[in-house]
Amino acid sequence: MAEVEGTGAAGSPEAGTGTTSSGWRRPHGPLQRYYGPTAAEAAEAAPDPTDIDGPHFDPEVFLAKVRSECPLGQLLAREAALGREIRALDSDMQTLLYENYNKFISATDTIRKMKVDFRRMEAEMDDLAANMSAISTSSARVSAALQDRHRRGAQLAGVQALLRKLQSLVEVPGRLRRWAAPGADPARALRCHARARAVLRHYRHLPSFRAIEDESHAIMAELARRLRARLRDDTLDPKELTECVEMLLQLEEPPEELCQEFLSHAGARLEAELAALEAELPPAAPPGAAAATPPPASDILDFVDRGSSAFVGTLCLLAASYRSLFAACPGAGDGRLEAFAAALTARYFGLLERRLALERGLGDTSLLVRALDRFHRRLRALLELLPAAGAEAGAALVARAARERVDRYLRALQTFFLGCLGDVRQALAAPRPPGKEGPGLPDLLATLASSVLGQLKAVLAYVQLFTAKDVAFASLPYFKGEFCAEAVREGLVVAFVRWLCRTARGFADGPAERGAPAAPPALLLLLARLCLDYEATTVSYILTLTDEQFPPQDAGPAVTPGPALCAEARGAAQRLLDHYVQVQGAAVAQMLRKSVETRDWLGTVEPRNVRAVMKRVVEDITAIDVQVGQLLEEGVRRAQSSDSSRRAFSVYSSSRAPGRYAPSYTPSAPMDTHLLSNIQKLFSERIDIFSPVEFNKVSVLTGIIKISLKTLLECVRLRTLGRFGLQQVQVDGHYLQLYLWRFAADERVVQGLLDEVAASAAHRCLDPVPMEHSVVELICERG
Repeated sequence: MAEVEGTGAAGSPEAGTGTTSSGWRRPHGPLQRYYGPTAAEAAEAAPDPTDIDGPHFDPEVFLAKVRSECPLGQLLAREAALGREIRALDSDMQTLLYENYNKFISATDTIRKMKVDFRRMEAEMDDLAANMSAISTSSARVSAALQDRHRRGAQLAGVQALLRKLQSLVEVPGRLRRWAAPGADPARALRCHARARAVLRHYRHLPSFRAIEDESHAIMAELARRLRARLRDDTLDPKELTECVEMLLQLEEPPEELCQEFLSHAGARLEAELAALEAELPPAAPPGAAAATPPPASDILDFVDRGSSAFVGTLCLLAASYRSLFAACPGAGDGRLEAFAAALTARYFGLLERRLALERGLGDTSLLVRALDRFHRRLRALLELLPAAGAEAGAALVARAARERVDRYLRALQTFFLGCLGDVRQALAAPRPPGKEGPGLPDLLATLASSVLGQLKAVLAYVQLFTAKDVAFASLPYFKGEFCAEAVREGLVVAFVRWLCRTARGFADGPAERGAPAAPPALLLLLARLCLDYEATTVSYILTLTDEQFPPQDAGPAVTPGPALCAEARGAAQRLLDHYVQVQGAAVAQMLRKSVETRDWLGTVEPRNVRAVMKRVVEDITAIDVQVGQLLEEGVRRAQSSDSSRRAFSVYSSSRAPGRYAPSYTPSAPMDTHLLSNIQKLFSERIDIFSPVEFNKVSVLTGIIKISLKTLLECVRLRTLGRFGLQQVQVDGHYLQLYLWRFAADERVVQGLLDEVAASAAHRCLDPVPMEHSVVELICERG
């Protein structure tokens, strides 16, 4: 008890009815003091000898503390409280005893019965232990008997095994004789001999074992002899050859000799494969002979398939067998196999080169690519076994085949372009029924350009098969760099564009063969426009398309820049256009020259009309204007003077402008006409007859007119004219002036040349009396 009033841990109501944290209802009152505190409470509470309810209570210490701290009244009250508590505890204990009396009696009976059962169980356990001891003794005796029996059985099994071994050794010669017989199973005989050989060698000091060994050796020697004979049989396939050599090695035949015989037999086998491939090829023509070779019996893919499966496959199998058979042979690694394979693969490459040379036409490019891809894959498998068997030669063969096909495509493009040119020439030369017009120059140009460009794009698509992702040889360095840059871009695209420009330019530069028809002027104009379009757009488009499909490497070979190729195309166009002007000018000039040379200018009559040749000149110039206008732009003309229209139609009628050109025809009396002509030339602009022509209609027509009028001038200078001859020249010149000025870039060019014609005619005239201007105009208007 902690306090007198019973408010401590033992006497408070909370202490009597509380529960623990685990839910167990704690004992209260006297029971709590009887059972004592819980283990947790005892662990938490500090030892207190004055705690009447604690386990460490000391009555002497408690009484000493109470006497020293409490007065007499409290001591008496505490005595009375302790008496009440003692009586309450006695009452609680009696109640507890009454309530659990039957349980105590039952527990006592139960304990008594358990003691009886326990003693009975102890007796039974003693009996069981005695039985177990007896069983253990019996088991030991049985185990010893079993061990003895097992030992005797093992000895018997050993003896039986030894007897079986001896029996098998005795039977070895018979088995070897049976399995090593011709047509039997020599491999089984070898396995049997290999198992018995060590034992026979170990016990060969015994006569019986030595006899068995000698007989076995004789049988295996005979087998080795037959295997040697079989090794020389040419009908052995690689598998049978490998098995034969392997059995001879197991028979401890000399490896060096077997190595030589293996390579000899393999060489004969591979030579037969190469001979079969060569039999499919036509015989090689002697040097300088141009004998026509028949087409091959099979396509290139079949040929490569047979070569890959027969020759390359056999070579791979033989090389692998050689490595596995003679790996431990001292002379097997001296390069003998590599040299053997390199010589044979070189012959195979030669046969494949000859077969590829028979692919004269374009054929199916996909078939060629598949054939080369299959060849490269099988060759790569061979190179894994024999790295020195011709890796560079095989890659070079594939590269040459691809380059040869590109060259053939170039020749095919050239042939196609020439065929298109032939169609254009035929269309230009075909007669036209009355009232029916043929295709115009723009249509012919569009057809030619689209056909050539479409064919070139189709060729690039075919060539792109060589660089497809699923093609094995496309990963070679050649096809990633040099093939794209040199073979395709330079060797095909750039070469074709340059050839096209040279071919087109050849119509202007190359001298025509005797009897060969000259190129029609319309063809020259059409080719000039084609080259001009190539310079403007087509070249850049083709090069861009080529670079997209065959991307060049940054560190690859140098290629032709686009501007250089465009410059070549423009140069060809310029030369063709200049030649067109010269041809058309020469045609018109030829008419004028013949008209001047075939006329009697001294005895001619007074002119009454314009000569027919002048009308023809105007008609031809008009037709040329229409033709050129179909392909070239109009161009820019020089600003005309205020009276150009009037002078165009009334150049010599000068009632309003009298005498501007009269001095050329009617010189003043005191002045010499030759001197007057020279003075006039000093103040006129020099006219360049053969100046470069620009790419427009006005410049082309101006060049043709200059050539024509210059020819007329030179022809007039060589003739002697009478009065009426001069007047006829005057009428013809006025007629030309009326119609030609509108075609020229500068009307002063036409006017200047006609002035020189008139002046030369007046100079060469014996009686220079010109015709009245009104009469000239009347004749020209009537004509």
